Amino acid sequence: MPITPFLVPLWIELVAAGLGGLQGAMFAAALKGRRIDVLGVVVIGIGVALGGSLLRDILLNQPPVAVWSNWYLLTAAAGALVGMALHPLLARATWVITALDAIVMGLFGAIGASKALSLGVGEAGSVLAGVVGAVGGSIVRDLFLGLPVAFLHVGSLFAVAAGAGSATLVGLAALGVPIPVAGLIAVAVTTVVRLGAVGFDWTFPEQRPLQVLARRRRR
Repeated sequence: MPITPFLVPLWIELVAAGLGGLQGAMFAAALKGRRIDVLGVVVIGIGVALGGSLLRDILLNQPPVAVWSNWYLLTAAAGALVGMALHPLLARATWVITALDAIVMGLFGAIGASKALSLGVGEAGSVLAGVVGAVGGSIVRDLFLGLPVAFLHVGSLFAVAAGAGSATLVGLAALGVPIPVAGLIAVAVTTVVRLGAVGFDWTFPEQRPLQVLARRRRR
């Protein structure tokens, strides 16, 4: 049974889509060596904006809202155009892209977790849905651009930040905190963890099992 009958309001998802498109376009526009044209920048922005919600809905066995509603695509494209226009003014302010990325992750994570709860998904599955929604856009972006998938590499803490925010929402919902309030707190948690990882170089240690085995064999 769902913890709460709360459903994500359309305007919240559209805000997330718009910010995702803006951040994705600014990220793509900053890659000068790639020679990405205007259409390419818009496509990357749309991918960032809609990739997470698309993967989330597939995971939850729901009709993808990014496909069934016109507003998602239009909002994401508009956000991408705004991001492309703003990039020349903010080209040196890399912190803006990082901050937007953290906020977008928090929004999509909270939306994914709350949507899963409203559908009756268990706590662990709801956290997973939140993480997928949060990092899905960055996965699509990196695949489109032929870059290493960021959340799999040392130093990103993408999944950790998304998981912390999603788990916060699910935990607060279980305690009876209204989902809108829990969602705001979850976004804040994701944003703080992600920005902290960037600002203070928080990382997980890199795995090195083969080196340990090699040393033992030398002995």
